[in-house]
Amino acid sequence: MRVLIKSGLFFLLVMFIATGFAEEEIKEEQPQATASALDGEVQALKQDVLDLNKELFILEEELLFPSNTQVAIFVSMDVGDFFNLDSVQIKLNDKMVANYLYTPREVKALHRGGTHRIYMGNLPAGEHELIAFFTGTGPNNRDFKRGTEMIIKKEIGPKMVELKISDRKQKHQADFQVKEW
Repeated sequence: MRVLIKSGLFFLLVMFIATGFAEEEIKEEQPQATASALDGEVQALKQDVLDLNKELFILEEELLFPSNTQVAIFVSMDVGDFFNLDSVQIKLNDKMVANYLYTPREVKALHRGGTHRIYMGNLPAGEHELIAFFTGTGPNNRDFKRGTEMIIKKEIGPKMVELKISDRKQKHQADFQVKEW
């Protein structure tokens, strides 16, 4: 599918270039166009190609991840005093679908309220098992690995799942929650 989209983009680009050469031959018979007029035409062609590329990207996303089977998994953090995140692994139906190692900069962004889309894919309607493993350092700089699991009920339409890491101050430890949207 990607080959067809990219070959279509290539064909349109060749057509733009061919049209430009044909116009150039006609212009040689006419008085020389000013540099600013040519620059304007080049800029217009560039903008047309950028617009076309944007439309093709949107089309590709719709073809690869149709909204009726789409599932997206996000990671977020709330405070994070009792857990310093290093990595997250995601399994769907006993198949590893994502494994992400976070940089300190990305962890800071999560602390400030950001979310990270760790996985986007397709799932048929029905029940699916989601298992997430969080690796990092816990209280007293001890290595910490924790897992959480949930049965996701996928229906027709897009499904979003949030893996939220929050502090449980009473127990002085992190809490890992799975939330469906």
